[in-house]
Amino acid sequence: MSSTVEASMYNSIQAILRQAASSCNKGMLRWTLHKKVETHPSNSVSLVRVLVKELEKVERLDYKMHVIPLLHTLNYVIIQQSGHIPCNLFQRVYECFKRLLTLPEPYCTIALRYMRSIKMEQITPGALYQRRVIAEQSLRNIHFPQQEKVFVFADPAVFSGSLWQTVRADLVLASPQSDTLARRVLLHTLQAGLEKACHGPILTQALEDLGEDVEQYFQEVVLAVEQSIENGEAGRDQYQTRLQHIYSDILTSANQDPKARGSLSNTPLPSPEIHFHLWTNEEELWNELVNFTLNVSTSERNSMYQEEAEEDVSKRVSLLSVDSGIDKDLSDMEEREQRNPFTRSQSPCFRGRMKPEDKMALVQENIKGPTSSTPLPKEEGNRTARIVMMGDDRVLGRLAKVYHSIRKREAKHLILTKRVNLQIYYIPITDEPIVNSPESTSQVGDRLSLASFLGRVDPWYESNINSLGAMIPKLAGTQSSHSRSSEPNHFLVDVLSYYLRCGLQPVHFTLYSVKISVSGQTGSPVDEVFVSHLDAEFPEFKTLRENLRQERSSRRRTRKTHGTCGAVVSVNYSKVSLSKQEVVQGMSVMTCGVVISAISPNETEGLDFLTVNFDSTNPRCCTEIRTQNIKIRILEDKTFTVCLDKDCRRKYTHVQSIEISPCLDPGYCLQTSSKFSVGEEREAGLSKYMCKILPLPINTFTGINH
Repeated sequence: MSSTVEASMYNSIQAILRQAASSCNKGMLRWTLHKKVETHPSNSVSLVRVLVKELEKVERLDYKMHVIPLLHTLNYVIIQQSGHIPCNLFQRVYECFKRLLTLPEPYCTIALRYMRSIKMEQITPGALYQRRVIAEQSLRNIHFPQQEKVFVFADPAVFSGSLWQTVRADLVLASPQSDTLARRVLLHTLQAGLEKACHGPILTQALEDLGEDVEQYFQEVVLAVEQSIENGEAGRDQYQTRLQHIYSDILTSANQDPKARGSLSNTPLPSPEIHFHLWTNEEELWNELVNFTLNVSTSERNSMYQEEAEEDVSKRVSLLSVDSGIDKDLSDMEEREQRNPFTRSQSPCFRGRMKPEDKMALVQENIKGPTSSTPLPKEEGNRTARIVMMGDDRVLGRLAKVYHSIRKREAKHLILTKRVNLQIYYIPITDEPIVNSPESTSQVGDRLSLASFLGRVDPWYESNINSLGAMIPKLAGTQSSHSRSSEPNHFLVDVLSYYLRCGLQPVHFTLYSVKISVSGQTGSPVDEVFVSHLDAEFPEFKTLRENLRQERSSRRRTRKTHGTCGAVVSVNYSKVSLSKQEVVQGMSVMTCGVVISAISPNETEGLDFLTVNFDSTNPRCCTEIRTQNIKIRILEDKTFTVCLDKDCRRKYTHVQSIEISPCLDPGYCLQTSSKFSVGEEREAGLSKYMCKILPLPINTFTGINH
């Protein structure tokens, strides 16, 4: 039986690794494989054996292209089903990861992170699962303060009414019920720690019979896990002894045999709690981050008050005396909700339009707390906000603008950055047909240039995430057929959960600042930011430019010489030489349009330069330059139109000139421009070690090694 299962797992892995398989099929095969293990946990042992053998083969044959899929697949199985994996197989996995540390980046970095997780799971079985669920579901406790929130922002330009409702239902409604999460954590941790000394079905029934009395056992198990992690290998026996006591107490309280032994119950890893937004207002992202920070402040105060109360009660951990830290006249229902550790953290929300300075003042007030005599815990960075963008280049362009705005606010206050770790993810989807032509990266109609680049640098991202771009639009069309079934479709939320948990290697896209001078406008130019694309078009030559594009797309060249090739513009740009010295060059060009791209068609060339193409019917005027800084100014009594990141919502008309340069980090600008006192001069000198350019980090499975 075991050999049959192992052969099936081997065939599945080989199908995923096979180069001839399409990216879409690889992603579906990966999902099917994990669902098999989730449904039949006993198969996890066979799958782990196969994956370890394949990794050992990679070491011998130097098949580096297989390392990333094997590493992520193996780690995800261990998170899901660690309780079914024997100790000797765990040690074999650990030794295999250890040998991978000799590989170059990013393989060694990923192997090191997973090796540490394996070691922690060896010493404290059940820790990975428990910490994951507590953080993702924001389960209140005083021993493990990590909290995570997942915010999905969908671009309304791409998501129609039926599509966004379908996607929202698949993501939000798939979240598990909060009252079952603590029981699930207890069940998994006790089974992983006690193994054969635990009876899963009896324990499941006992936890259900206890009802709200499960709270105290949940807190005890969280404390036992965290103390075991802190003590290391020396505390392993004590950890198992404590779990045995908790197990016996639970069965005794539920009138069950405390010495029951038997089979284990299945405890699938629940999907994270997901907050879905149709991103109509750019301030919504900022508001969610501020709400999350306010929630953190309230939660930390509650934990602090709870620790003080526990000094006067029995050693058994409980949550019977918690001051909510807010108004005293709460209703009974609200009091019960505040005292329930399984209830997800609540926070005040900004329903109206508040000024940014008012929101920041409210954040500062909540962080300081009600009195200055009781300081807050010094823990910082224990909260993670995972931002998932759904759309095409346009949604990442809007994100770049908001991200720059957030960094600008943080350069002055530094509150969110200290308390919330921001992680950004991207699921590409567009409302236009995907163009597969060689010239697609330079066409305005191709709005997936960023996704294409990510797919080239990370094939595992291409297989699991880029493949969703063709699947998601079909969800609305199949909504009626799914509605007839009582079983919801978990494919999308499963893939998103996998991406959030394993996609931790960022690709840094350089942001570019553009100063736009508009005709008739007094004062400073308009400051904007773009991440992928800027298109400048001259209205008088729009028809001429469209004809030129049609000629290029059909790969035919006309011999007809047009009388007018376009408008005359002055171009000043800096050319970086091999010695890193900037050489300023200037020229005049007659053009009917300018396309500036920050995404290179070749992933080996990096993301630190712009490719500027001048469209013209005259071949001598069809110039292409590469630069980081450029200024374009029209010399005639005309104006042009500027469109950022292929988004018509970010279009400027009657433009006379544009000036583009890499976007400086607002924190760096503040350091270099501030006036420091004598005692702070040395600290100001640290600005030369700071990163000058502000990047937009998008998480992938592989990342880019700089």
